Amino acid sequence: MTRLHAFVLMMLLAPAAAHAERRCGWLDNPSTANWSLMDAGGGWIIMENGSGYKAEGMDKIPDLTAGEYVYTNATHGYACACMDVDMDGEGGISRIHSVRQLPLSRCRSDAAIRWFLEKDQ
Repeated sequence: MTRLHAFVLMMLLAPAAAHAERRCGWLDNPSTANWSLMDAGGGWIIMENGSGYKAEGMDKIPDLTAGEYVYTNATHGYACACMDVDMDGEGGISRIHSVRQLPLSRCRSDAAIRWFLEKDQ
């Protein structure tokens, strides 16, 4: 019976997980209530001050300052991370399932997202 229960549970949970995408890149918080993820596919809005756009699951973002973090404006800045997310199809992230912070070297060595570091030069 336990195999049957496990199979049924897996089938019930599969549709929810099927929509999640893993995206890895620069998790950027340049100012209050502004968050985005910059990956090889471009820039994805997570939260935008003034527009009311806010992905569900923002509480899944850990305290990035506890890991490798670059300060750019007072307490704001960016880190390297992988996120399991649902996309809204319009350039935004609608739901965050999980976030795992990575060493900065991981993103710095990725040629596909080097543009993020060079954008202000």
